[in-house]
Amino acid sequence: LPQKFTDTRCVMSGVLSCVFVWLAGGRYDVLVAPNCWGDIVSDLAGGIVGSLGLLGSANHGPSHALFEASHGSAPDIAGQGVVNPTSMILSGAMLLRHIGDHAAATAVEQAVRDTLADGTATTDLGGKSTTDQFADAVIVKLQAQLR
Repeated sequence: LPQKFTDTRCVMSGVLSCVFVWLAGGRYDVLVAPNCWGDIVSDLAGGIVGSLGLLGSANHGPSHALFEASHGSAPDIAGQGVVNPTSMILSGAMLLRHIGDHAAATAVEQAVRDTLADGTATTDLGGKSTTDQFADAVIVKLQAQLR
């Protein structure tokens, strides 16, 4: 690790560490893993928070970054209006933070929190909102913050 990260501890482990992260995830701020292991950990994390649809996702390389829904494109349910858009919305917030627009990222995250706190939720969370209805509710909350 570079000298500027003197308080950082690096732990290297195999795929069984995924189970440990699931049991003691609060011990880590960052998890770096190969794609396959990262998929396993993100699925476990989705179970912890209630839905894979709640997790944003970022892949960082030396000169590029990619932000996407952690559940992928969900082609089996595409076009049915049942996908939780939170994953993509929060990935967008990660992108905003990555490019330095922390205020906008925080506003987007707060809009999602406010929408969920109001009881608006998609079916994966036990709600009745469609993908579009949930996204529209987040937009309304975001617009209210900007007024």
